[in-house]
Amino acid sequence: MTDAATRLSRHDAPPRKATAQGPAQRVGKPVTRTDAGAARRGPFRPDVWLNARQRHASRLAAHYFRAFDVLAVTGLTLLCAAFVAPGGLIHAEVSQIAPFGLGALTTLALLRSLGRYRFSRGQRTATHLASVAGVALVGAAAAAALALVLRPGDATRWDALILWGGLNLAALTALHLTWCGRVARWRASGALTPNIVLVGATRHAEALIREALKRRDLNVLGIFDDRLARSPAAVKGVPVLGASGDLLTHKMTPYVDRIVLAIDPRAEARVRELTARLSTLPNEVTLLVEPNGAQEMTAALDRLAAAPLADIQGSADPDRRAFHKRMQDLILGLIALIALSPVMAVIALAIRLDSPGPIFFRQRRHGFNQEEIVVWKFRSMRQEAADATASRQVTHNDDRVTRIGKFIRATSLDELPQLLNVVTGEMSLVGPRPHAIGMKTGHVESARLVGEYAHRHRIKPGMTGWAAVNGSRGPLHTAQDVRRRVQLDIDYVERQSLWMDLWIMAVTVPVLLGDRAAIR
Repeated sequence: MTDAATRLSRHDAPPRKATAQGPAQRVGKPVTRTDAGAARRGPFRPDVWLNARQRHASRLAAHYFRAFDVLAVTGLTLLCAAFVAPGGLIHAEVSQIAPFGLGALTTLALLRSLGRYRFSRGQRTATHLASVAGVALVGAAAAAALALVLRPGDATRWDALILWGGLNLAALTALHLTWCGRVARWRASGALTPNIVLVGATRHAEALIREALKRRDLNVLGIFDDRLARSPAAVKGVPVLGASGDLLTHKMTPYVDRIVLAIDPRAEARVRELTARLSTLPNEVTLLVEPNGAQEMTAALDRLAAAPLADIQGSADPDRRAFHKRMQDLILGLIALIALSPVMAVIALAIRLDSPGPIFFRQRRHGFNQEEIVVWKFRSMRQEAADATASRQVTHNDDRVTRIGKFIRATSLDELPQLLNVVTGEMSLVGPRPHAIGMKTGHVESARLVGEYAHRHRIKPGMTGWAAVNGSRGPLHTAQDVRRRVQLDIDYVERQSLWMDLWIMAVTVPVLLGDRAAIR
């Protein structure tokens, strides 16, 4: 494969990632550049191209790291507490096991509160391991202090506490050495290096690119400028890929972490106009204020390039909420996939016997951050009439739908293979329904009918969702249908919680089975 960054012209897509096979493909050696080619290719070449969903999954690793730490410390605590309670933990006295509990809670609380799961850029492994060891020793000291107060003369307890402290120190050191190694590999591959695009081929953009080239901790993928007639083909080697409006549909958008407005902040009307236009995208938009000197430029780039792992603190933290949602999808999705596998096997056999063609229908749809994903469904239409782009939406008594297709569409059983999309992380159990790329309402592409359409891509698409249980299900035949569904999807994105998801899943089956008006 040729260098990924060399293929980004004004309307070219980034190289296709190997989603189905595992990690994104690594790019090969860069080809020899000509002067014209250099202007198109740009100097920033990520070793791997990861879309926003894949990069966000790497940032959420902090929650997985902490889960392993909790399991390790809890297991060692129960093991050593059982050592001083021959009759079993159930019959042990509180004074026997309380020191171990206090030590474990102290250790885990300090690891979290001191930010030992952030793994910020530039942090040394030795410093991190030393701080983890210090936390383990503080936990052991807390346990020893309580033991000294409760039962100072119990020699067996002191042997167990020393054993617990040593094992705890060794286990946490080994685990965090592993975590540091994983994070270092992600940083080396570029998985944690932020990707940005600039709006405005200005001197502000030129200064930022110049400094970013020196630091190499920030990828500037391209520039968009509305003054294409006057703008250069490239700024410091970074290509100008189109006008700001092209960002709304550009193939690069799923790979962008942040959009930076590199225009004069004193042009307030222009700033407001661009912010309003780009706010329809799921990407974060930032205004670059002209730095006053090298120190402020460094601070600005530090804020843009900062890519620590997700902070596990705070009840309102979106990363924490995303982790809980992913755990919900994995656990419930796997249970559903196993439990419903006999039903899926029967449906597959019925489809095979009913009409010629494949059992499954695959369709490219928009996922998180407008990523293109392949969604799996049971085939419900005749093979020769399959409509991959949903250019013609289903109507009542549609002649394209097979006999089995009518039943599985009416009961939404055709959606069951999407459990595979949920388990692999491309979809969620609950979220805005993914629409086919290029889906039309009438003769107009649905995405062009509502300015806030892309807001529904700020969260993973779901097998069911708030819109589906509120009557917005199936084809969208009018602009008003599109507006209502988008508004319901945005309501869900803003209100999403574990309890809301559980309620939506609980009412999905009775609501969909009782919805006789929906045409699918």
